[in-house]
Parts: sequence; structure tokens; C-alpha cells
Amino acid sequence: MDIQAANTTPVDDDRGADLVGPDVVGPDLPPDDGVQRCLQLLSDAGLRPTRQRLALGQLLFLRGHRHVTAERLYEEAITANMNLSLATVYNTLNQFTEAGLLRRIAADGIKSFFDTDTSVHPHFYLEGEDVLVDVADGLAFSKVPEALPGHEIARLDVIVHLRRKRVM
Repeated sequence: MDIQAANTTPVDDDRGADLVGPDVVGPDLPPDDGVQRCLQLLSDAGLRPTRQRLALGQLLFLRGHRHVTAERLYEEAITANMNLSLATVYNTLNQFTEAGLLRRIAADGIKSFFDTDTSVHPHFYLEGEDVLVDVADGLAFSKVPEALPGHEIARLDVIVHLRRKRVM
């Protein structure tokens, strides 16, 4: 699966990254469907549609709801013959998060997951398996603590850590 530009003249942004036009074709996507949706998503978030952002955006946002790590997304990009570094993947994920397209979840204090569903919802983290899963509907809070004076609650993260039962 290659990300390639068709009949596009690259434009240089202020950091030297190529910008792409609307006639970019992506991995197994018709030019007027998924690519246009991804271009619109980036535009709506105030992000310039660089080649890297568009390529990673297609992997992230056109395959349904996902929880990914930077390393996992990097592996997908390499498998798709995208010429990107792991640092580019991290930078792009951070840019998408700052723009509100992703939600960062630090499940174990070491590894961060990036969630394409930015709504407030709880997760299960499967310890030892490095998997993050949405908790099915039904979890409700009867009371949320009040913020400290002069502060407001920015978001609420609930992560339930699970591990396989030990068989005795």
C-alpha cells in the first residue's frame, strides 16, 4: 500500500515539509472518498495537509476507531512503504493530539496510546499484552470531584487495568 502523489506540485511549508494538493491518492482509497475526508479533517483541525500528515491520517482516521502506539503506527507505515521516521510519527501524533484529532492515554506510565475517539470514555488496559480497549457502555459516575480553587477539570481519564487470571 503506497501513498503517492498524482499530478501534484509539492509546496514547501515553513518547516520544509511537502504540502499536497487535493488530487493525492492513498492506500486503496479512491481519490474523492477517503483522501478528501482526510484532507478535510486536517483542514478543519487547522493543520496543513503535509504528505506525512495525510499518509498517517489515512492510516489513523479511515480505518474506524483505533487505539495505537507510535511504534505500532510506525510499523504500519513501514509495511505500507511510507518513507517516515519514528520521530516523524511521534511528532505527527503529537500535532494531531494538540489539534484535538486524537486523545493521548498513558495507560501504564511508560507507553502512550493515541485514541481516535476523543470523547470522554473509560478504557481497559490489558497488562502484559499492551492492549487498550474501550469499556462497553454502562459505566456511570454518580459524582465527580470538584476541581481545586482556581482550576477546572480539563478531562477525566478512567483506565481499568486487567491481567489474566492465574490458573492454580
